[in-house]
Amino acid sequence: MNPKRLLQHFNEIAEAPDAVPRLRRFILDLAVRGKLVEQDLNDEPAVELLQRIGQEKGRLVKEGIRKEKQLPPVPEEDLPFQIPSIWQWSQLAEVGFVNPRNSADDGLQASFVPMPLISADYGIPVRHEVRPWGEIKSGYTHFAEGDVALAKITPCFENGKSTVFRGLTGGIGAGTTELHILRPVIFNPDYALIFLKCPHFIENGIPRMTGTAGQKRVPTEYFAFSPFPLPPLAEQHRIVAKVDELMALCDELEAAQQKRERRRDRLVAATLNALNNGDGGSEPSNRSAFEESARFYFNHLPRLTTRPEHIQQLRQTILNLAVRAKLVPQDPNDEPALELLRLIKLECEQLIRIGTQKSQKPLLPIPHTDLPFQLPIGWSWCRLHDVFLSITDGDHQPPPKAEDGVPFLVIGNIRNRSVDFAGCRFVPESYYASLDSSRRPLKGDILYTLVGSYGIPVLLHDDIPFCIQRHIGILRPSRHVNSDFMTRVLETGFVFGQATVFATGIAQKTVPLSGLRNILIPLPPLAEQHRIVAKVDELMGLCDELESRLSSNMVTRHQLLEAALSEAIAPS
Repeated sequence: MNPKRLLQHFNEIAEAPDAVPRLRRFILDLAVRGKLVEQDLNDEPAVELLQRIGQEKGRLVKEGIRKEKQLPPVPEEDLPFQIPSIWQWSQLAEVGFVNPRNSADDGLQASFVPMPLISADYGIPVRHEVRPWGEIKSGYTHFAEGDVALAKITPCFENGKSTVFRGLTGGIGAGTTELHILRPVIFNPDYALIFLKCPHFIENGIPRMTGTAGQKRVPTEYFAFSPFPLPPLAEQHRIVAKVDELMALCDELEAAQQKRERRRDRLVAATLNALNNGDGGSEPSNRSAFEESARFYFNHLPRLTTRPEHIQQLRQTILNLAVRAKLVPQDPNDEPALELLRLIKLECEQLIRIGTQKSQKPLLPIPHTDLPFQLPIGWSWCRLHDVFLSITDGDHQPPPKAEDGVPFLVIGNIRNRSVDFAGCRFVPESYYASLDSSRRPLKGDILYTLVGSYGIPVLLHDDIPFCIQRHIGILRPSRHVNSDFMTRVLETGFVFGQATVFATGIAQKTVPLSGLRNILIPLPPLAEQHRIVAKVDELMGLCDELESRLSSNMVTRHQLLEAALSEAIAPS
């Protein structure tokens, strides 16, 4: 592989999700297929190496190492891919001893290795604790200097936890029982490690794991007897050297990628901060700076929004600009918000007089100073209770169950800014009819989650009868406000932050209705509410397009990644 060529191609693939980790796996896969370094016909062929390994294993068995069972043959049809002519298909059990035992004095200081000290990343040395051999020789897996270990339990195996033991105290050690061990004979242990970490070995091992969920393990048979592509010993050393070189290059690429992403994140954060906190109002210089930040961001949207979280930040910025009167121009001819609040108050008083609505507890006073930000003329600060006819929740008593009837929704039925009736339970129609009218959601109401994942609003567009659990709020807007605008206000971080302050509880936070009613919001004239909703919908549509394009680009970048890697690793 030509490192310079890889660097040239990396700019094409760096935006692909998981680009560098996939590159690492690709390198390991090519290494065990004989495609990473050129073969040298002067090398001792692998078939002759196997003969020498067999002879040495026989000698070691005579000296006292435990004799292993006869190896099962590898059927021709089980060979997974082609290998170079001077390579040989083998098995790990053929090139070393599987799960050997150590013999040493109890007082010898040795290494102890629990699973957390073994890294899943390539090239990270294993760490160890020092203990007397007598304390760890029983009940643990044995290993020695130069042995290769594979973590056999889920999820360690799937994550690629494996290592070559080096620097062991006393030359031996013991550790977690969740390891398979190979003691190589006339064989480079680092090449065995490359094989154990390569995608082919891991992906084929996962369906062969046995045991119950959370306790699945790779059987010894898969570890010991799987087809193993054996290169000549000299080529093993060249492969290991090349893999080390390319993994170091991957480290450089990953560092450069992370640096670029941090720089982009800082640029996005700074620009959005300027939009969120800049003054789009009175002072010409501030207004000019705000407009410059807005032009910069929207002119560079495709380059700045490269991850889903960037688009989510953009959505919040749009909503933030909407409630700060920075999204559409004001019209001095609009009827001011104070007049809306007067009309809403009259509407509520009339409903209370005719008995269709109960009077609510007094609200917290609106401060005249230290307000969150300045509003333009025609806007007013108010509490949520000031713009909703009622703010309540579902029945606090456990509802009766029914085979069919009226749907009963829980928080789990609130998804993606809509209600999902799939899998919901039912209550009798008589129970639904007995509920207070304010506890029966109607078309035009806004639902608001109050517990756990609180702060999710949903505007009801359909006239479908259903009822809800007490953990969902029902906000019934006045006819003098735009329901879509109020829903967008409830989606803002400004409102969510206040809900968090009012929330109580430890294990599961709950927003009380009293807190919800007292949330402070900025209210524009009704005509401007309509203009804001139209602009927000337009910009959210742009965000939807960006999200769709980002998803499509991810697929394209995956394809570019495969093509670029193939070209970069092709022989020079």
